Amino acid sequence: MFALPEYATITTAIKSDHILLITLNRPEVANALNTQMGEELLDLWNRLIADPGPVRCVVLTGAGDKIFCAGGDLKERNGMSKAQWQQQHELFERMYWTLVDLPYPVIAAVNGHAYAGGLEMAMCCDFIYASKTARFALTEVTLGIMPGAGGTQNLPRAVGDRRAKEILMTGRPFDCNDALQWGLVNKVCESEQTLEQALETAACIAGNAPLSVRQIKKSVRYGGQMELRTAYRFEVEAYNHLIDTEDRHEGVKAFNEKRKPVFRGK
Repeated sequence: MFALPEYATITTAIKSDHILLITLNRPEVANALNTQMGEELLDLWNRLIADPGPVRCVVLTGAGDKIFCAGGDLKERNGMSKAQWQQQHELFERMYWTLVDLPYPVIAAVNGHAYAGGLEMAMCCDFIYASKTARFALTEVTLGIMPGAGGTQNLPRAVGDRRAKEILMTGRPFDCNDALQWGLVNKVCESEQTLEQALETAACIAGNAPLSVRQIKKSVRYGGQMELRTAYRFEVEAYNHLIDTEDRHEGVKAFNEKRKPVFRGK
């Protein structure tokens, strides 16, 4: 039977059969990322890659209704030596990149402010739904550092180089409407509906053929790094892997029988 361990800094819950809800759970410190949370998230991502069980889609949110994640825990980092700081950051790097490597979709339900590493975590997800009260910033430049968990790479890919450089170099916060207009978030929701709407979209995704969803994620991610003609061929290779699957046969059969398909990820 599929089961995940209990963690101290995050909670997990299976929703609607195939959806895993993950909550950053340090509300007393704005869900800030400390070493333990980094270790626990890395453990969770690795477990889900090794054995996703029934999970077809993940929703990531923060505890409370004001903060998604304020970034790294600066109280824990206060007084760290260079070696200690780098050791912790290497842990965070592995955690972020393993999140990116999850083969199925991850939706960030940004229920409040997402600053620094919190925004970087949201940008490592496949897309973002945001509360209308959410604010965003990459504030590292105001602390004498810079984004080091994908911020200088994921942000330009979402909003363009010029806008990204302004955000990165000023450290200024911006609101959900700017984030929507610039293409950083997919949807702005009423505060109390952010998680609900993210879960509804997750349910829609989880109801589709899971192998198809995985191949789409892979094709978009890797194809975007290729020359266009090579990317076309990569897409076709991904497509061809689906032709002889049970789910493809089920999808066509269900269409002709005018019923909802039952996909099994095979």
